[in-house]
Amino acid sequence: MQAEYRHGNRAFLQALLAHGTLTFKEARPIIAAIVNAENARDPESRECRPDQVSEEMFLDYIDKASAAASLFDYEIRSTQHQITKERIFALVNTTSDPQTQLATIYSPEELSFIKRVLDHIFVKLNRPRMESLCITEMQAIKLARPKRRESQGDGEDQSSQAPTDRGLKHSEVESVLESLVEGGWFEISRENFYSLTPRALLELRPWLIDMYNDPDAEPGEWQRIKFCEACKGIVTWGLRCSDPDCTLRLHDICQEAFWRSRRGTECPKCARPWSGKHYVGERSITMTDAYQRGKRRSGGQRNTLADEIVREQGGDEDSEGEEDDE
Repeated sequence: MQAEYRHGNRAFLQALLAHGTLTFKEARPIIAAIVNAENARDPESRECRPDQVSEEMFLDYIDKASAAASLFDYEIRSTQHQITKERIFALVNTTSDPQTQLATIYSPEELSFIKRVLDHIFVKLNRPRMESLCITEMQAIKLARPKRRESQGDGEDQSSQAPTDRGLKHSEVESVLESLVEGGWFEISRENFYSLTPRALLELRPWLIDMYNDPDAEPGEWQRIKFCEACKGIVTWGLRCSDPDCTLRLHDICQEAFWRSRRGTECPKCARPWSGKHYVGERSITMTDAYQRGKRRSGGQRNTLADEIVREQGGDEDSEGEEDDE
């Protein structure tokens, strides 16, 4: 491996490290530039165009980069984007936990806020009646400050206690959300909902399962982190059985092959007809009649309406935050 690992392979690994994730389409101009740089001293070499970079060539660079990265406790994993269907390759840290990784970028108050956001996504906004698994900026701003703990002792003066987490200002919340998007942890949809990226789901998978799923739950019991029945990947955008207690979930990109391999479209777990109209992810909000009516009436109030719909489903009943003074 060492004999085949050239400067171009190092440059590719550095590019992947800088981007965090790469698709074949994104990698083609990078590889073309690397090849041209390597051939610069050869007057007889022809310029390599991005469209001349084959998938086989790309996977060879991926394999060599993965072998080199493994020496430093990294590996390259791949997944399909749940919406775009693009195959994504991500450089994943295999040893450090999420807090350790994020602590190199964010302050303790920002880390505490990010944890509250994740709790809100996977607990408050993830109920059997509605598994939205996404958050609006308005909902995130309500989480800017941690909730005050009520007094535990008789006559205890809470005002005399120095808070360990001052929380964030509204402007700081916006900055952190923007940073999480730029860093490849969150993505924002056209409807302005924030959710975890494929890279984040790959890297945080063990932590998410450990943090939000009950290890003592009975088989078939509803859990907060859900998996596609076909590919076994985490589902944050997909389809669900019409029975709220049933645990069958499918990615949109997996359902066609899944049902093609079966004789009918009855849920294999509860035998209910599969409608394809019950959603996991932001569509559990945006595909409701109430949201569509509100969007037609006033597009500027879409996220306010999203909050109302979530509250009606019992998923955001105690997230009210305090106003912040800029």
